[in-house]
Amino acid sequence: MLCAVYKSIRKSQTYLFIAKRDDFSSVPEPLLAQFGPPQLVSLLNITLQTKFAMAEAEKVLSAVKNNGYYLQLPPPPVNHLQEHKDWKKKRQENKNEI
Repeated sequence: MLCAVYKSIRKSQTYLFIAKRDDFSSVPEPLLAQFGPPQLVSLLNITLQTKFAMAEAEKVLSAVKNNGYYLQLPPPPVNHLQEHKDWKKKRQENKNEI
């Protein structure tokens, strides 16, 4: 399936996949308002074998076929401070067991 991929200029690492270039009729208006003016990134021929860094091809294809679009959001931010605190706590617990 040929898809047009747009990036958001308002939301970093946010992409919108649609079936037809410049046809946003199936994308909800509130989503487009938050997404901002879409900027075309690429036209992709997506198959089940297509590899994406943050999505499964089957999920993208299904969403575009059923909903008319697929919205790829950035991964949640990593809380390095909390990870460090958890690591220190676990390390301390392991020392206390010995």
